[in-house]
Amino acid sequence: MALKARSHGPAVWVYRWREGGPQGKSTRKSVVIGTTEEYATKAQALKAAEGHRLRANREGRETSEPTFGALIERLIVEERLRDAKDQPRTIGVFEEDEKFDAEALDASTASSYLSILKVHVRPRWGESSLSDVRSAMVQEWLRGLKGAPKTKGHIKALMHRLFEKAILWELLPVARNPMDLVYVKGISKRSRTPVILDPDQCLALISSLPDPYRTMVLVAICTGLRVSEILALRWSRIHFDRLTMMVKVKAVDGRIGRVKTEYSEDELPLDPDFAAVLEDWKAKPRQTAGDWVFPSHITDRCFHASPIQQDYIRPAAEKLGLEGVGWGAFCHTYRTWLDSTGAPVGVQQKLMRHAQASTTMNIYGNALMQSKRDANSKVVSMALHLERKQHQAA
Repeated sequence: MALKARSHGPAVWVYRWREGGPQGKSTRKSVVIGTTEEYATKAQALKAAEGHRLRANREGRETSEPTFGALIERLIVEERLRDAKDQPRTIGVFEEDEKFDAEALDASTASSYLSILKVHVRPRWGESSLSDVRSAMVQEWLRGLKGAPKTKGHIKALMHRLFEKAILWELLPVARNPMDLVYVKGISKRSRTPVILDPDQCLALISSLPDPYRTMVLVAICTGLRVSEILALRWSRIHFDRLTMMVKVKAVDGRIGRVKTEYSEDELPLDPDFAAVLEDWKAKPRQTAGDWVFPSHITDRCFHASPIQQDYIRPAAEKLGLEGVGWGAFCHTYRTWLDSTGAPVGVQQKLMRHAQASTTMNIYGNALMQSKRDANSKVVSMALHLERKQHQAA
């Protein structure tokens, strides 16, 4: 590890190593770990360089068992988490501006991984050797952590990924992943019941919102799109002549990335009346470099979802006596309304763009009170009819 001065800015820590080559020749390599502002001491820089050290010693020249912290650093290096988190925001117009590295994580996922590693995993397990991180210990640790079961599930999933990488990189023998034995109670249980709006509530909410938020919510209700997909809509992807809409990308915190899964990338139908609403909207906002359907009036780029929910949707809903209404409520409402129309489960799955029908039914499965009331009344009518027949027979 060496400290290298720069003509501008703070000095940087440089990690150097040699890699063997043909005929016994070795090649000297180096990588910048960070600045002295990031790592004030050499010890801190060496710790941050553990991932590079593991990578340099992948052929087995390392004799001592690495720490879990070294495994964490190598994962960060190999999967370029810091680069992915800091990727620039995209404002291009053409499809070639939306070509993504097939193996790279998007910014939101990378940011989530880095946060979990920094806040939870590294403080507890960073100094432990790989063999000391055992299933029972991890399960007991997770039970003692404060937070929702879903958060604990994310932590377990990331630790599972770390062990998979350790086996792949031959830092551990090929065996069952120890995280397979860890059980997190309540991980699939809802922390709260999803909010479902009936048509009258939805109309009242939409009418109380100013544009562009009014039209955004209308798109969510009429298509079931996630808010990240709504914010990344481009006019070039909406085909009024064919009455279709292509969903290809999402926008999270102003950054363009791939949609959630390969099943999320799909072409959706546009109802003629809804298409007319969109055409009216297209005539109103100014055209921007990004060809966005909903360009920010401040940046001309994509909006951020959270401020819209916090500053507009929630207050408007609360004035109507509706609690807990957010972007997710519109996806659940769309699925529920689909069900009330009698749409087959397979069609609902395709419109929701879910990989499995079980996701459509279990996670987004619910029904409007009136639909449940009507169905229940039919059963009650049958039961009472039988009861009356038995009573008359007696």
